[in-house]
Amino acid sequence: MNGNWLLPEHFADVLPAEARRIEDLRRALLDLFRTCGFETVSPPLLEYIDPLLTGAGQDLNLKTFKLIDQLSGHTLGLRADMTPQITRIDAHLLNRPGVTRLCYCGPVLHARPSGLLASRELLQIGAEIFGHGGVEADLEIIRLAAQSLSVSGVEDYQLVLCHDGLVRTLIESDPQASARGDEIIALLRDKDLPGLSALGQGTQPLATKTVNALMALPRLYGDRSVIERARTTLPSLPGVTEALDTLSTVFDAHASLAISVDLADTGAYGYHSGVTFSFYAQGWHDALVRGGRYDNVSLAFGRARPATGFSMDLRRTAMGAGPAPQSLAILAPASTDQALADEIASLRAAGEIVVQLFPGEAAQHDEFVFDRELMHDGRQWVVSAVQTK
Repeated sequence: MNGNWLLPEHFADVLPAEARRIEDLRRALLDLFRTCGFETVSPPLLEYIDPLLTGAGQDLNLKTFKLIDQLSGHTLGLRADMTPQITRIDAHLLNRPGVTRLCYCGPVLHARPSGLLASRELLQIGAEIFGHGGVEADLEIIRLAAQSLSVSGVEDYQLVLCHDGLVRTLIESDPQASARGDEIIALLRDKDLPGLSALGQGTQPLATKTVNALMALPRLYGDRSVIERARTTLPSLPGVTEALDTLSTVFDAHASLAISVDLADTGAYGYHSGVTFSFYAQGWHDALVRGGRYDNVSLAFGRARPATGFSMDLRRTAMGAGPAPQSLAILAPASTDQALADEIASLRAAGEIVVQLFPGEAAQHDEFVFDRELMHDGRQWVVSAVQTK
């Protein structure tokens, strides 16, 4: 360490122009969510570890910073994902009988980065629908995710659909596969065909039909025809048929978007229960938005609820909005004149940006362009255009 100004790896300061761009986008997205009927909640950054990991896989456990509470002696966690907290709020605190739409925005911390270019401090923003198990909720949440990217200035994005319930059905149809769920999911994510093939070997091999079905999933990628190919390629299990029917409905409802199906683009084993989705865009190395259905995860909080939602890293997404433009502002001179103070207060109340100089200060601000200034005309303080030399 060369100095006390250095930051840990995968952490970074956010400077004025970027911070303003992020804040403007945060307000725009929360306003969008509100117009769609979503209520904002704000859970704590730190809480007991067990609720933070409810329904999550080993990946989230490894990403969670853990520490000991000096008051209780219990293990606490710095949240690595806000979704479990929102689920707890819906199931345990609000406890409403019908549909609840909640949104949120706050920092999350990762003990391990997701990739070489990933930050360990994210600003997670998202929306969740609780209490409706029908495909209508999936359609609404995907539509809202697409609108969020458009508001963020991201163009030419592509929606990729999967169905974790389908994958789960295939795994749970084979007792040997059920015991190796996390391993299978990792192989599917990597589209590791040799690894999937090897599941049929060893001392506890998977059934041949299970291995064949799993090996077919990475190849089931592309346009709507993939769904029909899956009907003839995969086993005719009720869960598989239902999942493909749902994917057909979702695909057709978003036909105006660039959309494809990838039946190996699955999430953590045992967490998602239905349609899952990701949004990708040109120039981004990973998905900008991830979401999907996760029914009954809230049972751990005492109340099973159907649920679907999405989240995104606001800091990362804000990069797609382009450089933040400089704001026009009014420059006020150094003075203790009460009339000037009153005029400055009046202008600020009207939404104007007014920067008053200190004695001897020169106006140097990267954020603002001073196109006007307050001047005294002999009777009162007035706003005048800045005279260029």
